[in-house]
Amino acid sequence: MTLWPIDQLLPHAGKMILLDRVVEWDAERILCERVVRPGGAFVQATGLPAWTGVELMAQAIAAWNGCQVLAAGGAVRPGFLLGTRAYRADVDFFPAGTRLVVEAVRNFHDDDGMGAFTCRIDAPGMHAEARLTVFSPPDPAPFLDPRNSLDSRGTPP
Repeated sequence: MTLWPIDQLLPHAGKMILLDRVVEWDAERILCERVVRPGGAFVQATGLPAWTGVELMAQAIAAWNGCQVLAAGGAVRPGFLLGTRAYRADVDFFPAGTRLVVEAVRNFHDDDGMGAFTCRIDAPGMHAEARLTVFSPPDPAPFLDPRNSLDSRGTPP
């Protein structure tokens, strides 16, 4: 199992990379870490708002996808968060200094790039969870052009 640097796995840049590293991954799941640091993106005086947990989960899924495509000799490409079901966090903020463990487990993934994952964030005395639906098409370019109205295969309806 190769553990690539997180910036090689995500199509994000700079402070928008909210995860620190991948701890482990396989064909069905990924485990990532983030230490909440003062001055980091979205971090306030009380810590990292719990609502950012959805983005942490989405980035864990993107890192899982990055691991899959790099292991197969492909290139990392953008994907899309389509929806979140039942996001629940038992805290309002993750305090500075907290080490967050972010896990995403694949429930469904098809050849067109649609996927569903069960995700969780854990730290001592803190927990968040949700189901995320994502889309990672083989060629995301048509979906990034706002002039296009496309179906899941990237063709006009």
